[in-house]
Amino acid sequence: MVVFSITLALLVIGLFGLLLIHAHKLSNLVKENIEMQVYLARDLPETELLRLQQDFGRKKYIAFKDDQPQVRFLSREEGARQFMEQTGEDFQQFLGDNPLRDAYILKINAEYSDSANLRGIEQDLRAQQGVHEVQYVQSLITSINQNVRKLSLVLLGFAIILTLVVTVLINNTIKLALFSQRFLIRSMQLVGATSFFIQRPFLRRATWQGFVSGALAALLLLALLQYAYLEVDELRLLRDEQLIGALLALMVALGAGIGFFSSYRAVRKYLGMALDDLY
Repeated sequence: MVVFSITLALLVIGLFGLLLIHAHKLSNLVKENIEMQVYLARDLPETELLRLQQDFGRKKYIAFKDDQPQVRFLSREEGARQFMEQTGEDFQQFLGDNPLRDAYILKINAEYSDSANLRGIEQDLRAQQGVHEVQYVQSLITSINQNVRKLSLVLLGFAIILTLVVTVLINNTIKLALFSQRFLIRSMQLVGATSFFIQRPFLRRATWQGFVSGALAALLLLALLQYAYLEVDELRLLRDEQLIGALLALMVALGAGIGFFSSYRAVRKYLGMALDDLY
């Protein structure tokens, strides 16, 4: 029953940990897909276009994928074709010309996704020779950053409260299990056993129970996670192997650690109690 109770408590905190991990990954994915459209001056030669692409690729705020800077060239002809596919209207026939400009689409590193950095990036890009205009959805970025900040604070608050509740629950479970052993502890004292000798088996058992509970909770969490990925395939995009592995290890360590310290406190308490208090 002790192992069962601790396993359920750790499973609850593990589920909430998965929620935090996936929320964090979703936030990073949103930030990693922030793009800036850099519209160029008209009739730039190929050498100037190549120079701009190389300059953009060396910027520290540009995102990389497979060691390649995320800088994509969009010609005015390609832009016109995409516009006509989306709207179904041939504006060139109406205007008699293509008013669009060549552009570079830049993906911004997630570390520079806050509003202040983006404004600095915009100014830096505008200062480049051959750049006509820089655009990005500023209101959307501000809204995303504000919502992510609020969500992070709320989830962090819940995580702290839940951790405290689970710690108290496991602590009380261990203390309740040792309550039935209080007379055995007193009997060992009466025959001259030292405090260390008395505590050792209880500490070993409680630590082992916490470790087993953490391992069972981690296995159950993995099974639930795999089931969730089978049911909702898009969740795999939010998977973070390193953080999930760290969470599973933390669950095992938390179970063993709380088991040890709870048992230590409980045994020390009964070692110092008078016989009348034991009754």
